[in-house]
Amino acid sequence: MSSRLTAVFRTSGASNNTPAFEIIAGATRGFKLLEMEIALAAATASTYSLGRPAAKGVTPTSPLALLNEENGDPSEGQTRIAGAWGTPPTIPARFLRQVAFPATISSSRYWTFANGIIIPAGGTLVLWNSAANGVIDVSIVGVETN
Repeated sequence: MSSRLTAVFRTSGASNNTPAFEIIAGATRGFKLLEMEIALAAATASTYSLGRPAAKGVTPTSPLALLNEENGDPSEGQTRIAGAWGTPPTIPARFLRQVAFPATISSSRYWTFANGIIIPAGGTLVLWNSAANGVIDVSIVGVETN
């Protein structure tokens, strides 16, 4: 199995029916999402949904590389996270998970995916703002696949 890759970041608050962030698998390597934690950083009632976008984002702005848990080297993986785009991803037709939070800072949800959610090479997965949402802190863990 590949090295575990991880990222921790903060999203900005967003309007209803917009992407919060997108996990972008590399051009030649897929990504298996194993864990995700979402925690409110603002006292805003919020609903988030996780799914595969109908169309992935184009021209992500300053995509964030995931860190290798063994040595912290972000250059070893192809997977990136984006929170802004020239053209954002579109809403998924169906969602894999959904969570609604009360307006309480530090409300959180921890998801584990026993077999992983596979994002094929060149594919993406998006956390969707299913309401007018507040700022969240997110951490993800996964491995790249060949």
